Amino acid sequence: MGHAHCCTVLLIVFLALQQAAGFWLFDVFPSSFKTQNKVSNNSTPPVLIVPGTAGNQLEAKIDKPSRVHWMCYKKTDDFFTLWIDLNMFMPIGINCWIDNIRIVYNRTTRKSSNSAGVSVRVPGFGQTYTVEFLDNHKLSGENNHNEAIFSYVFFLIMISLNEMSPFPGYFNNMVTHLVNMGYVRNESVRAAPYDFRVAPNEQEEYFARLKKLIEDMYERDQQPLYILGHSMGSNYILYFLYQQTQAWKDKYIKGFISLGAPWGGAVKTLRVLASGENLGIPLVSNIKIREQQRMTTTNPWMLPFEEVWPTDHVFISTPLFNYTRQDYQRFFKDIDFEDGWFMWEDTRNLTAGLPPPGVEMYCFYGVGLLTPVTYIYDDQFPNADPIDYVYADGDDTVDSLSLGLCKRWRGKQAQPVHVKEFRSMPHMEIVLNRKVINVVQSILEGRYGEEDSTLMN
Repeated sequence: MGHAHCCTVLLIVFLALQQAAGFWLFDVFPSSFKTQNKVSNNSTPPVLIVPGTAGNQLEAKIDKPSRVHWMCYKKTDDFFTLWIDLNMFMPIGINCWIDNIRIVYNRTTRKSSNSAGVSVRVPGFGQTYTVEFLDNHKLSGENNHNEAIFSYVFFLIMISLNEMSPFPGYFNNMVTHLVNMGYVRNESVRAAPYDFRVAPNEQEEYFARLKKLIEDMYERDQQPLYILGHSMGSNYILYFLYQQTQAWKDKYIKGFISLGAPWGGAVKTLRVLASGENLGIPLVSNIKIREQQRMTTTNPWMLPFEEVWPTDHVFISTPLFNYTRQDYQRFFKDIDFEDGWFMWEDTRNLTAGLPPPGVEMYCFYGVGLLTPVTYIYDDQFPNADPIDYVYADGDDTVDSLSLGLCKRWRGKQAQPVHVKEFRSMPHMEIVLNRKVINVVQSILEGRYGEEDSTLMN
């Protein structure tokens, strides 16, 4: 009876969501990618992965003074999955989730904290599972019967929407490939997840743990390691490297591999903060998800940097005003999110001027895809979606001007700077793509070419 009821409910959910377009989760099915180049080589340097924003699991434990809805938990005895929690996609569940995951910003102290009565932790520091799959509802023998049914229904949904291929996992393909090369999870390939809600200026403890992890990996293998970042994770790595002496970097870091790094921020952040973006999640409006997207200090940090755009480029166009990078304070006031201005002031100079990292650099990113660089709104701004867009070249999420800022490091440091542009490579797919993973393998095995830039077709 219980299983039949569960199946009926899930079938209804499945049928209701079938018509939704663009719906995806990172991690609801197992990896289908199999490397064809299995090489057991214990001499390859260790690898440390730093994921992008929202690229690792978060857990929470609550004992709250109040709740936003009577169906929300007020207290839990133990930690539970906060990101990604599939319950967040339900109409009531999202209110509970937003109240649990939000941060509270204090303009006086210029510090952020968790919501009252909420403790948030990052599980699996030093391990890969937290970046391979972002929730526990993956198709594996570890799931109980109901979880397996739930995952299978979402698996069917993804097939019906033709979205399965790009997102079989997050870093699972990459890690599985490395394991097939001879790497060992949590030993020679490890991960450094972090609280992606909080910008680097409040991450002293994380960076101390990151430094210790790098030194421990060096001691274990007696050789320097590669640190690999995706998206905003690469910005975290860059900030971290700026804090280290050149002697430390020369000893411990063999190279820095970045995938789709928004070195100069991303125009898309302005749209997210203004009117939200639900990423195609059914039953969740852009305006509702905007509540959560404003409750981080990393989103204001990722506003377009002055190193990228001319002062007169319009990012947001409305009937009343056109917003350029000189108008951020007015932008935050007009969208009724003035805390965002203070968050941006706190973080705007974390990587100011983008000096070179001081280690051998491998900068890979996608090009050749239409990427919005101006969002056009009607008089409903900011409480409605854009009505039109102006596009430029990029990876569909970050423009190529920001992605390509690493080119300026060539000749500015003693270490080589390698740049590869991958034609028609989306921002998320670069982590999963066979060509990219094979190039990463060539770096680890010391076979990478000496060319400055190659356009991959």
